[in-house]
Amino acid sequence: MSELKKYKELALGGNIEKGGTAVDFKTGDWRSSRPIYNPENCIQCLFCWVYCPDSAVILKDGKVTGFNLEHCKGCGICAHECPGKKKVKAITMEEEVK
Repeated sequence: MSELKKYKELALGGNIEKGGTAVDFKTGDWRSSRPIYNPENCIQCLFCWVYCPDSAVILKDGKVTGFNLEHCKGCGICAHECPGKKKVKAITMEEEVK
């Protein structure tokens, strides 16, 4: 067995064994709030999709249809950025009930 390298001996950056594996890792099970989508107030600006750091906004044919709660961490950025229709947001955050 070889001795482990010290951190200063490691190459900069990280190793990605293969691409497209992020969907395999479920990260939404520790959120404290969840997004609630109200399509009647959605203007399809896609701000939620652009700003979501977890790619949890589901699009179908270029339109928002909901959220992938297996990846949503409940940060609320989508709700914050949502302009909504007539100042009524299409996304609100609700406390997660386990």
